[in-house]
Amino acid sequence: MPEIICKDCGKKMFHENEDTLKIEEAIHKKFCRKKQGEVHSYMHRDSDHMATFDEERAADQKGKQLVK
Repeated sequence: MPEIICKDCGKKMFHENEDTLKIEEAIHKKFCRKKQGEVHSYMHRDSDHMATFDEERAADQKGKQLVK
């Protein structure tokens, strides 16, 4: 079974279909953490825009905040 090991993080990827494995490798390259176990997020918010996107549903009927 074909396999690829990422040189940056050491993740081992394998699949029966070589074309599928190449696609998996391409996606992994875009999201590779570079170090095994490193924690970070791909979701970034503008620090000036930290308000809730949907103000109407930010709190329940009693006014308790649902989204932090």
